[in-house]
Amino acid sequence: MKPRPVSNPPNPWDTTAVEYLEEIPPAKLEVLEDHSREVLGRNDSPDVGFTWSVNPYRGCLHACAYCYARPYHEYLGFGAGTDFETKLVVKPRAAELLRAAFERKSWKGETVAFSGVTDCYQPLEASLRLTRACLEVCAEYRNPVGIITKGPLIERDLDVLQTLAQEARLSVCITLPFHDEQVARAMEPYVATPRRRLQTIERLAAAGITVGVAVAPVIPGLNDEDMVRVLTAAREAGATRAFYTLLRLPGPVQNVFEERLREKLPLRAERVLHRIRETRGGELNDARFRVRMRGEGLYADTIRKLFETTVRRVGLNTAWPMDETEKEKESPFRRPMKPGTQLSFF
Repeated sequence: MKPRPVSNPPNPWDTTAVEYLEEIPPAKLEVLEDHSREVLGRNDSPDVGFTWSVNPYRGCLHACAYCYARPYHEYLGFGAGTDFETKLVVKPRAAELLRAAFERKSWKGETVAFSGVTDCYQPLEASLRLTRACLEVCAEYRNPVGIITKGPLIERDLDVLQTLAQEARLSVCITLPFHDEQVARAMEPYVATPRRRLQTIERLAAAGITVGVAVAPVIPGLNDEDMVRVLTAAREAGATRAFYTLLRLPGPVQNVFEERLREKLPLRAERVLHRIRETRGGELNDARFRVRMRGEGLYADTIRKLFETTVRRVGLNTAWPMDETEKEKESPFRRPMKPGTQLSFF
């Protein structure tokens, strides 16, 4: 990464370089350890195209106002607002626990998604390298992997990603809901700019990685007008797949989102909230399965048709490798041979 001027010059003796995207987050960061005995999470939602996920982190320094994962922080005794952004929980034994899960006879080598809750390449990963360690375990066992992230830090791990792509199965998706950089900064303040994320798509594609783009979330009245530009730019950068989801505002996320919207984009706030209600039956959220990701009504249908028309025009595939069709294929998963194990002649 090209260094940017900051008030605290980088330490030349540090092995990890950190590039601040804008100002340093104002709240003090607190990192806590999670010593859970399991790291694989099972998903039973019909709206998500994977069954298993690994989340090395809980909470996220990206501080996206719209993040649907904020309520999960309340299960830890924290708040869904600034606590979610500054009280980060890490799983130091994540790779060890994943290896133990792969050694169980019940494990059949299904796709593991990184991450289902918070971004596996958020800034803390630069120093802790928990995601990389887990990916190395997946490569060792040739277990299929799917990654969804906003973080350009993924470029650091091109070597292990290429191994996964060649010897197992790998799909990577870069989340890019905005094209307008000012709006992006208002809603997701500590995430790389849209331009920088497009560069990540380009670099991954150039390295032979299957990469897609997620226009997620689409916020009615705010970034639905960006969709065509995002999909077109992502295709030009090398993306081959795309999907979108409509904004979800479960529980306390409504208050966090509305507060940020009114503070950062006051002239657009009422219009956006009105448009969201148009897609949610007059409410700000609809938690029903098979509806929550797409919404209902004329405005939601317009968004869907715009997406479908654009992906056809620019040549993007909407079938994702983690979908049901992929599960029908035989998994490349193999447990590595232990030292001293005798080879079979058959």
